Amino acid sequence: MPDRVEVTGPVLDVVIPVFNEAHTLPRAVAAVTAHLATLPWSWRVTIADNASTDATAEVAGRLAASYPGVRVVHLERKGRGRALRAVWSASDAEVLAYMDVDLSTDLAALLPLVAPLVSGHSDVAIGSRLDPASVVVRGPKREVISRGYNLVLRGALRVRFSDAQCGFKAVRADVARALLPLVEDDTWFFDTELLVLAERAGLRIHEVPVDWTDDADSRVDLVRTALDDLAGVRRLRHGLHTGALPLGRVRDEVRRARHDAGVPAGALARLAS
Repeated sequence: MPDRVEVTGPVLDVVIPVFNEAHTLPRAVAAVTAHLATLPWSWRVTIADNASTDATAEVAGRLAASYPGVRVVHLERKGRGRALRAVWSASDAEVLAYMDVDLSTDLAALLPLVAPLVSGHSDVAIGSRLDPASVVVRGPKREVISRGYNLVLRGALRVRFSDAQCGFKAVRADVARALLPLVEDDTWFFDTELLVLAERAGLRIHEVPVDWTDDADSRVDLVRTALDDLAGVRRLRHGLHTGALPLGRVRDEVRRARHDAGVPAGALARLAS
């Protein structure tokens, strides 16, 4: 059975997926809530406890009790994509975002990430470490893997967006509702799959340059993740080539949602092109 989350919420819902992050979570929540308080929208921070086995659940509960606008969702199974799917599917916020708990991406990029989605100008927004204006500090191994992965996406799936893996993304809720049923992956390939489907459906992806500093304490298995991502690329490529993915339906769903919400006709016209 899929995870279900009951929520009530504001304009922006920022999800922080965590697995065994009891030691880093307090700093992240303090920084994120302080920054969100400077933005012009109502907001919520959702800590998605991704089946942690340390004290993360207890720490998250204390933080939710201490910070207004912070809540916790506990999931029984791991998977960043699974956590995002559960929270985003149930959220009643207008814009849904997520960021990694290590806060590798400077929070100054959050306003330019979210603003085009709130205005209706764009459908999905991503932080890009490969933008010429970005300032990135990371080791050569991660640099090679990241650039190589994005080259694979350009070659195999003909994507136009520049950075699939930066853990700093946002999507309009109406777009998420249309796309999530088509996204199969529940782990690290989840957001790449979401982006490819959005682009193929003719939706607008806004890219924001970011200042990004590698987390030396990262526990992501780069080799295993890269292999899983390549398997996801092959599966997605097959689905796109066979026409099995109903992307026309996605365009229609988003168009109807925008019409019902009173989004200007010019914004809808691009979805039909």
